[in-house]
Amino acid sequence: MANSAKQPMFGKVALIGLGLIGSSLSLAMRRGGLAGFISGYAQSAETRKTAVDLGLVDEIHTNASEAVKDADLVVLCVPVGVCGAVTAEISDSLKQGAILTDVASTKGSVVRDMVPHVPAGVHFIPGHPIAGSEKSGPKAGYAELFDNRGCILTPDENADPVMTDKLEAFWRACGSYVDRMDAAHHDMVLAITSHLPHLIAYSIVMTASHLEEVTESEVIKFSAGGFRDFTRIAASDPTMWRDVFLNNKEAVLEMLGRFSEDLSALQKAIRHQDGDMLFDLFTRSRDIRRGIVEAGQDTDEPDFGRLS
Repeated sequence: MANSAKQPMFGKVALIGLGLIGSSLSLAMRRGGLAGFISGYAQSAETRKTAVDLGLVDEIHTNASEAVKDADLVVLCVPVGVCGAVTAEISDSLKQGAILTDVASTKGSVVRDMVPHVPAGVHFIPGHPIAGSEKSGPKAGYAELFDNRGCILTPDENADPVMTDKLEAFWRACGSYVDRMDAAHHDMVLAITSHLPHLIAYSIVMTASHLEEVTESEVIKFSAGGFRDFTRIAASDPTMWRDVFLNNKEAVLEMLGRFSEDLSALQKAIRHQDGDMLFDLFTRSRDIRRGIVEAGQDTDEPDFGRLS
């Protein structure tokens, strides 16, 4: 049960989906005493059993509608492509005055798909914790996942400011710093900071696998830090990323077009031995990396040859 030393922020929280994000959210709530009671739903019987065994939920359900009954906060931790269908399923069971949110990494499509099914009196506030891992499943979760990581809320102009503030306070209590922006801007920002890097990683790993003159054993044996990091990103959940690209295609294609132009310029610089251009590009890129480290989003400790 949650920490009873202080009044929880929400009497009952329903987690719809108990993978990496859902399980981590449960553990973060347990750590902070943020929920009086946690109910959960997962499609897989194995996941439901694991969630109970790990103490992630106080009650587990075989359907989402039962899980959300009387919940003050409902969090959809499901692939973006099914957010609309899940909202339609739970619509009649949502409590009046409840907050309904999500964790999907696209927001325009989520708003499009979910809003038609949100009943009057339920406060829909889309959200996206910028935290994750290439690992998935309930056993991958940990309470610190959201610590010092961003969370973006995209409330529309009709959102209740009191409820939006409450959801923001919830994410802060889970360890995140919170920003607000409109859904379209979110999708453009994430297209370049998250979606395009994953697309490039998938492409590089695929290219390596297609090189007939380099055997698979050599690709694995001589994987240096750069290629190794790309394979880590490319190991992310296939269902989630398929849905991300299909549901944020306009922004991803826009960023992919810009990337292609920059890649062509880089190709031209190498062909014409334009060392000044390469040096300037690499210097600017290093400065961006330093900014990420200074912002606390990574560490500058070397990891070459790491064992884990």
